[in-house]
Formats: sequence, structure tokens, C-alpha cells
Amino acid sequence: MPELAANNKATSSLMNKLSGKRGGKVTTGDLLKKESISPEDVKALDCITEDYLCDPSANEYKIDFTRFKIRDVDSGMTLFEICKSEDDEEEEPPASGDNTAGRFVRYQFSPEFLRLKQVGATVEFTIGEKPVEKFRMIERHFFRNKLLKEFDFDFGFCIPNSKNTVEHIYDFPTLDSATMQEMVNSPWQTKSDSFYFVDDKLIMHNKAEYSYNYGSHSHPLSQRPLPTRPNVASKK
Repeated sequence: MPELAANNKATSSLMNKLSGKRGGKVTTGDLLKKESISPEDVKALDCITEDYLCDPSANEYKIDFTRFKIRDVDSGMTLFEICKSEDDEEEEPPASGDNTAGRFVRYQFSPEFLRLKQVGATVEFTIGEKPVEKFRMIERHFFRNKLLKEFDFDFGFCIPNSKNTVEHIYDFPTLDSATMQEMVNSPWQTKSDSFYFVDDKLIMHNKAEYSYNYGSHSHPLSQRPLPTRPNVASKK
């Protein structure tokens, strides 16, 4: 029996090493020590990241998102749309040391957004001079560090110097009324990490925070129709 227990302990230790876990958990600090970060690494996190897991300079493929639209799949209603202007495209890169520029955004939706079942997110993006292999996004949404939903989308192969448009369908989790009301009453405590990989290596990391009290004035959830243009706070 002692020998069996020792073998089990050794096996457990080996599994922890293989999974990159320490004490059963992976932290932002653990991943920041790694030379490269994989999809499996970010999936092992059990809370929102405390910092960005890569620098903007990691985007060696010059991937640039130029348009973003959200629509309700059931009704076809456009809920939000934004395009990068020519002035934005001509802007100089952020100063060295500015780690959040263009990588953080706040969205403000009405409470009814939480009742949606499916949302289509259309993104338009351009590619630099390098071909992009296995372009993939993993997006993880948390409310007070409780994982609500993880989305995993493949963009596939993108040819150099191309403009691409793709729509991904988000199947929203079913939330009970108490959780929805708590989210409405707790603006900006719903957060997401969006991780972008090329050939299984992290090259971009964006963050977002969400408020669901647009037009609610902290009142309970109502049956008002969704606004066609939810507010979006300025980027950091």
C-alpha cells in the first residue's frame, strides 16, 4: 500500500507538471513567465486575467480589426456596429509603454441583452505581409471571476495583404433571473479576455468590460425592446 500511494503521488505530480498547474491552479503570473502561451494555457485559467499576457509587438502578422458588428440572430436586428475610420488607420502607433491602447473597451447594453439566445458577431480584419496559419480566437466571459461562457472560434488560414470578413455565432448561456439582475446591478463587473493565436501561439490579447444597465436606471429587468445602438465607452 505505501508503494501504491507513492506511485499515485508521483503520477499526480507528473500530471501537474504536464498541465502547467501549480497547486491545481494557473495564474496570470504563471503564464507571464512562459516564453510562449498556448490555447491550453489560457483555458486553464479560472478567473479573468490580471494583466495582458502579451505585448502589442507580439502581433508580428500586423492583424488589424477594422469593423465589428453585433446582431441578434433571431430578429436580425443590429445591436452594435463600429468601423475604424481612415483617421484611425493613419494614427501613429501608441507610445512605448502604453500597454492598453486599442486593447481595452467598455460596452454598455440594455438589460434585455442578457435575454438573447444567439448573437452574430461580424468582424472585418486585414493581414500584413506574412501568411497567417491557424488563426484562432478564444474568448472567455466572467462575472465576478465566475466563468459564464467560453467561446472558441477558428478563422483558418489568411493570405498575406488580405481583407477578411467572418461572422461567428455566439450561443449565450442561460442565466437565471437572479444572476441577470445581479449583473444589471453590477456594471463593469462582467469582463472578458479575448486571446488570439496564430499556429497555437498567443499574438494578441484584448480585454473588455460590460454594463447591462443602459436605460434601466437600476430598475428590475423589463420587457422594453433592445436599443439598436448600445453605448460604448471610450477605449483606454
